[in-house]
Amino acid sequence: MVPTEPEVASEHRASGRDGAEEGANGTYDVVIIGGGPGGYAAALYGAAAGLSTAIVELDKVGGTCLHRGCVPAKEFLETAAVYRTVAGASQFGIGSGTADDAKPIVEFAVSQARKQQVVDQLFKGLSGLLKGRGIAVFNGTGTLLPDHQVRIAGNDGSTTEITGTDIVLAAGSLPRTIPGFDVDGTVVMTSDEVLALDTLPASVAVVGGGAIGCEFASLFADLGSKVTVFEALPTILTGCDSDVANVVARSFRKRGIDVKAGMQLQGHTPDPSGQGTVVLYGDGDKLAVDAVVVSVGRRPRTDGLLAEGTGVIIDERGFVVADETMLTAAPGVWAVGDVVANTPQLAHVGFAEAIVVIKSILGEPVLPVDYDRVPWAIYCHPEVAFAGLTEEAAKEAGYDIVVKKDPFGGNSRARIIGDTEGVVKVIAQRRPDGTAGKILGVHMAGPWVTEQLGAGYLAVNWEATPDEVAQFIQPHPSLSETFGETVLALTGRGLHVA
Repeated sequence: MVPTEPEVASEHRASGRDGAEEGANGTYDVVIIGGGPGGYAAALYGAAAGLSTAIVELDKVGGTCLHRGCVPAKEFLETAAVYRTVAGASQFGIGSGTADDAKPIVEFAVSQARKQQVVDQLFKGLSGLLKGRGIAVFNGTGTLLPDHQVRIAGNDGSTTEITGTDIVLAAGSLPRTIPGFDVDGTVVMTSDEVLALDTLPASVAVVGGGAIGCEFASLFADLGSKVTVFEALPTILTGCDSDVANVVARSFRKRGIDVKAGMQLQGHTPDPSGQGTVVLYGDGDKLAVDAVVVSVGRRPRTDGLLAEGTGVIIDERGFVVADETMLTAAPGVWAVGDVVANTPQLAHVGFAEAIVVIKSILGEPVLPVDYDRVPWAIYCHPEVAFAGLTEEAAKEAGYDIVVKKDPFGGNSRARIIGDTEGVVKVIAQRRPDGTAGKILGVHMAGPWVTEQLGAGYLAVNWEATPDEVAQFIQPHPSLSETFGETVLALTGRGLHVA
């Protein structure tokens, strides 16, 4: 049962003050299995509230996001952005003194070293934060036993058991694979292996046209690889608003990325030399590539997470079942992040869920995560960012809607930086008088939109109207003006948008 009484919160805070003594006896207020974003956020937030806290982490704190996912992937995408900038410098009157058709040189081993430096610096900082707040970190595999005990199979071969008044399951996820494409780490890879490359393949088949697949396709194409994307569904970026997904699809075509949507793969025939493979697809079609990157989502890391008798429910897909406060079917056992059923596998969602858990443990007022309104960010080129309902979803939900779109081509800052591909789209509920009411969704594709979504996210979550949002001033010239212009147009009196 979720504690709600003030005296329960006081009891937890009091016990947290002697956390070092309790930790010495193997008992903590909170024991967290998994040190990724959801896990370490729960630890830091709980420790800040005075709870004695321990993390059990198989590898390194920071988890997949820091070491094999979000951070290294975005570092390489920034490498691609720098390459685009240098390659297009002559448009700004900047030359290197070489021939006009000379291309920048990619030394990917240097990029890999820089990526690792960024990751190592962030890991060091996070480790310091955990140590500074007195959080115990156990290196090994954690298994939840009955009665809130956690068995730790240490990486050094030892076995330890600790106990938590509350337990947080935050074991994260692993890349999914598909039949016929066994991962060998050299020719067939998942995101884990791709992010460890020190040379670029000349040609790549990316299997999966979702967020991760589109990021890898964009990255490889920008750095000179020949890229083909295979997507089983009719379009790439399924789940994004169609106008936004179409912007990315058009950009991919212009950059020579071949998207084969609605396509089934039959397997592949590796080159005996190990230098590449032939992908088999459709009705006997073939494509020779140097590497295959499988990007078809992630599965929860719940194998071995639970012993018999814990009371925690795992669904048919392997996810932990939790309620809106992240409480599982077992009292005092919570779950956050990628292991949780029916939630977006996003690092920042794990952060938010962790705060919900700790507040619930402390008996503080809790606002559950509204998964329909969380911010999404996809870092391909052009970038994608959105919050709230798509136009299609709003109609399916029965809303009568008003929609406005504003392309970045008319934005002065976009023209200045030479990056005009994209659109801002705002969807609002239509009032009985025909005017635009509550903003239901904000969807963007274009330059740096992942850094521009904040205002749109707040508008959606505060259920603001265009009249309320339009009064706020956007700086000029700025990319954020496009959102302001679009909202202003929804009031019926747009300046630059019809």
